[in-house]
Formats: sequence, structure tokens, C-alpha cells
Amino acid sequence: MQYNQLGESDLKVSEICLGTMTYGRQNTIEEAHQQLDYSVAQGINFIDAAEMYPVPPSAETYGLTESYIGEWLKHQQRDKLIVATKIAGPGRGFKWLRGGAEAIERDNIKQAVDESLKRLQTDYIDLYQIHWPDRYVPRFGQTVFDPTQIKPSVPIVEQLEAFADIIQSGKIRYIGLSNETPWGVTQFSNVAKQLGLPKVVSIQNAYNLLNRVFDGALAEAVYHENIGLLAYSPLAFGFLTGKHLNGKKENTRVSLFENFGQRYFKPKVTEVVTAYVEVAKRHQLSPAQLALAFVRSRWFVASTIIGATTLEQLKENIESVNVVLDKEILAELDAVHAQSPNPAP
Repeated sequence: MQYNQLGESDLKVSEICLGTMTYGRQNTIEEAHQQLDYSVAQGINFIDAAEMYPVPPSAETYGLTESYIGEWLKHQQRDKLIVATKIAGPGRGFKWLRGGAEAIERDNIKQAVDESLKRLQTDYIDLYQIHWPDRYVPRFGQTVFDPTQIKPSVPIVEQLEAFADIIQSGKIRYIGLSNETPWGVTQFSNVAKQLGLPKVVSIQNAYNLLNRVFDGALAEAVYHENIGLLAYSPLAFGFLTGKHLNGKKENTRVSLFENFGQRYFKPKVTEVVTAYVEVAKRHQLSPAQLALAFVRSRWFVASTIIGATTLEQLKENIESVNVVLDKEILAELDAVHAQSPNPAP
């Protein structure tokens, strides 16, 4: 396992991060703790959660993921682990989350942090992320910016000022973004530099062989601002393993939850996945390990977030750290991408 510096922080995160959004919905607390134990034994020091997890979110399961982690975390050597979580943002209509108070403003941030700390049973959070922007942005498969959708939002300076106070209190160490745009990245960075406020050290966005949108303007933004990508959905909801090529499989998120992963049910996805699976076969790799190794190979990726519902899946995913793609394989992947770029943005 290798470890990468996360932006301008002093956090050195494992190149694989354990994602936990299934804990409390598809995984029991015993299974969650088994995954956590195994991951740490393999050298993973980075655990990612969110206040709204597990997914799909609901009033009945809200906060369970952090609670499961907290029951495990209290028995660990805390300073050896990097724990990340997120505050949910506006636009999802979670009336059960802080009484429906969604804005990324001072009182909501303070309440969200305090409640996450309580569930996680820890005194501090290493990386605290804005799950999605306070302002309107296209997200989760939307690709067109519509100015008519713009509505009032909390100014970025006010968000950063609130985070500055909480960092000063010692409750969080660093802040990150998630599901952000190039404009958002540069605005957060510029405001922080101009006013001496906390600088964002990471961005957590979707990135995989079916969605390489990050390669363009976002890559330019994080390069100049020294921000690391925490790549989520590296297996595209499992589609890049090839398991959905013959229809939905039982006991997967796509089959269990209605309208889940719709960005991967688009024209060309099956054709492109088939091509990537063939590349994996030619080089005697599993499709999952090929897909994960590709994400890990990108210069802007600080850590690749993996999630699994079984220990067998988790083992295969973690073993992908031993796969290094040579120029020939990368060229084959680029050739597939050139034929059908970003079929599931």
C-alpha cells in the first residue's frame, strides 16, 4: 500500500480508501467491522463516511453508517487512522435531516459536525467535506448547466468562515469538497487565499472508465490549486466488473433499489463495458482490478474509494494495488474511450 499527501494538508492517505455507504443498509454492524478490520490489516488508513449514509438515505437508517464506524473506532488507535465524513447539502429534500435545515451555513455546520462526532465516538474529524454544493449545480448524471435553476445560496466566504471557527476549535482538521465543478474549486481556493481562510485540500467526485469528465477542466483546476481527487464510483456501481452485462444481478444496489444508478443505464454503456472487459481478459486481469488500477494510475487521484458488500469483493478490490497498468494497456483503454467517450458522465 502506498500513501499520498492530500493536497496541502499533512494527511498521508492510503491509495485505497474504504467507502462505507452500505453500512446499515446492505451490511450489518458485524460485517462492517469485519471489513474495517480487514482493510486496516491490509494497510488502509483512510475511511470515508457521510452523515446521510447509508445509501439510499432514509429517516430510518440516517446516521447508521457513522454509528457503526464509531462502535469500531473507539477500540482503535485513533491517530493511526484518517476519518472523513460529510455534511449533506441542499436540494435533496431530506426533511428528517436536521429538521430539513439543509443550507451550508454556520448553525447547520456546527450541528452536523457535533452529531457526526457523537456517532463516530471521536473528538475530531480529519477531513470534513461538503457532500454537494450549497448552490445549484448539475449533478448525478446531469450535464447541462441551466441558469434558470439558480437560487439563493450561502456565500462561499460565509461557509469558509464557519469552517475556520470549527477548525480553530479542534473538531475538524481539514475541509474538502464533493461533487464540485471547476468554478467551485477555484472560487473556494481564491476566497481562502484572499482572506486567509482554510484552504480546501480535496475534492470527491465520480471518476471511472465510463466517466472521465474530470480529465478536463477539473484536472486543470486541481493541478493549479494543489487539490487531490478522492475518486468515488471507480467501478461505476459494479458495471465495470461486467456483472450487469446480462441484465440486473440480484442483491446489488441496482436491483435492490428503484431508480438507483440510472446514470449507468445510458446508450453505449453496455457496449463500452464489454470492450473494457475484453481488454481485461486479454491481459489476464479481472475487470474490477483493471478498472481500479486505471483510476489509481491517474496523476490527480490521491485515493480511490472502494466499497463492497462482501469480504470477497473487498479482498479483490484491495488486491488491485498490486496491478500496475503498462503503456500498452493504457493505450488500449484510451482507444476504447476515444470511440465512445464518457458514456455515463
